[in-house]
Amino acid sequence: MELIGVYFVACGLLVAAGAAKALRPADSARAMVLLAPDWVPLFGSLRYTREAVRIGALAEAALGAVALMFPRSLTAALVAASYAVFVVVVAYAHNRGGALATCGCFGRPDTPATRLHVAVNVVLFAAALLVAVRPPDATSFFVLLDHQPWLGLPLLFVSGVGVWVTYLALSPLAALEGARRLVQGRSTSAVTTS
Repeated sequence: MELIGVYFVACGLLVAAGAAKALRPADSARAMVLLAPDWVPLFGSLRYTREAVRIGALAEAALGAVALMFPRSLTAALVAASYAVFVVVVAYAHNRGGALATCGCFGRPDTPATRLHVAVNVVLFAAALLVAVRPPDATSFFVLLDHQPWLGLPLLFVSGVGVWVTYLALSPLAALEGARRLVQGRSTSAVTTS
């Protein structure tokens, strides 16, 4: 299965992002309130929204871990569904624009939604969907690694690097893009007011 490494990246990002949001739910809760203010009454207050984010984040991390350990049709379909939701949320946040265009993906307010973010989520959705349609013959992560060259160490290394590079593209690089947009917006407004 050629896409299993990309699928591992998708699962690893679910674990990393879910853990980050579970540890720091406040910024993601604020992003949720800013993106969907009509949903806040469903939770009653920002405090309950934080708790809802924490519960959802723990479920996200658990799904990533289970899907990584058992790459089967059902778990891959759930990963694909998660990324489909992320595509919609990130595209909405990006189209909304402005300084509030954050998705809160990694539990930080400085994670602005970019076109790259949308594209990465589309790729991860597609990889998970293809694994759901054509799951590997292996019944678990460890069995799958046994069938890889060098007991799967190259696959694990490349997947780990993939998680790290994707995180960098979605968080610090996105923060730089957000800062560039902010500076560009300020310089444009300064020129128009002069």
